[in-house]
Formats: sequence, C-alpha cells, structure tokens
Amino acid sequence: MVVHDHDNLFVAAEVVHSIGISVLIYKLMKEKTCAGLSLKSQELTAIFLAVRLYCSFVMEYDIHTLLDSATLLTTLWVIYTIRFNLRSSYMEDKDNFAIYYLVIPCAVLALFIHPRTHHHIINRVCWAFCVYLESISVLPQLQVMQNTKIVEPFTAHYVFALGVARFLGCAHWVLQVLDTRGHLLTAMGYGLWPFMVLLSEIVQTFILADFCYYYVKSVLGGQLVLRLPSGVV
Repeated sequence: MVVHDHDNLFVAAEVVHSIGISVLIYKLMKEKTCAGLSLKSQELTAIFLAVRLYCSFVMEYDIHTLLDSATLLTTLWVIYTIRFNLRSSYMEDKDNFAIYYLVIPCAVLALFIHPRTHHHIINRVCWAFCVYLESISVLPQLQVMQNTKIVEPFTAHYVFALGVARFLGCAHWVLQVLDTRGHLLTAMGYGLWPFMVLLSEIVQTFILADFCYYYVKSVLGGQLVLRLPSGVV
C-alpha cells in the first residue's frame, strides 16, 4: 500500500546492504580489529557472489552484475584483511562452523531443484546453488555472536543492515508474486524451483529476525553493546 513501485524495495535493499558493508570497512580500517566477525561467512558470501557473477555473465548481464562485482571485490578485500592484516584479532576459536555442512547440501539440492529454462544445465545448477547458499551464508556469523554473547556496535550495525536488506529483498519478491497473482512464479519456470526461490528469500529473512529484534531493543534501551541471551541464534 505504501510502496507503489516494488522495484524501489530492491534498490533500497541494495543501498542498505552497501551501508552495512561500509560500516564493516570502517571497523576494519579505523579500529584495526576483526574481533566478532566471521571469516567463514565472508568466504561463503564470496562463493555465492562469484557463482552468481558467472551466471550473470553467461545468462543475463545487467546492472545487478555490476553491483555484484563491486560487492565481491569488497568481500574479497575483507577476507584478505582478516586473513593477513588483522589475523591476530580474528576469533578463530569462536568461528568454528563447518561450512561444508552448508555448501554440500546446497550443491546437492541445486542438482535436483533448479530452473527449467533454455540455459545449459551447468548454468542452471549454478544459479540454484548461489540462491540456496546466499539464504544461509550468515549462519557462521550468527554462531560467532552466539558464542561470544556480546556483540560490539559496528558488528551489530553490519549484521542488522544485512537483516534489513534481506527483509526488503524478501518483501520485493513476495509483493511481486502477489501483484502478478502468482504469474511471476510461472514465468520463472515449472516444478519446485519457483517456490524454492521464494522460500529461500523467506528463510534468509527469518534467520536474522531474532537478532534484529534484540538489536532494536538494545538501541531503544540506549545500550551501545548488544548482549544476546542464550539460544537467540
């Protein structure tokens, strides 16, 4: 009812995501510490962005390709900075999520459920893989925060920005489906793929819902440092 052009939601999601990345860069450059950040989440982000860029180049090159290119370069810089420049502050013992538990199931799922379009099978499987992996790539970061229980401001701002961006992206998809009375799902192909895309958007939104709730509660309470109760993530 408020947003008449739902594409504005997608643009807003990209803007908020960019703000989150800017906060992350500021933390690394000015505070010279990567404490509280998950290197594994950044690596998962780089993986799905690289795969999505490949798909964009071979399937549908557009403005999103440029946006993903910029995000990938920034993510690679963050990974390099954590691995080499700020290695001493990296909380490796807290960042203990085995990422193959995420990558392998996403790859297997992509083999069975992927777009049924005219593109080559490899490209269609890759596209499905990056959709699935993106929806759960933040899990290692959430585990780091759950392990530490205390989240410093810049890390909290970054993760909250991810939550807002994914909520806006999910809203963009859901409203488009509602506006087209479900025809958008049909246009995306047949089988389970259209529903898996929508489900992935919803999953990545709800994964961050608890954290966003406690973030807002902390900000309204005037607390600069976010303290997470047990079992939030």
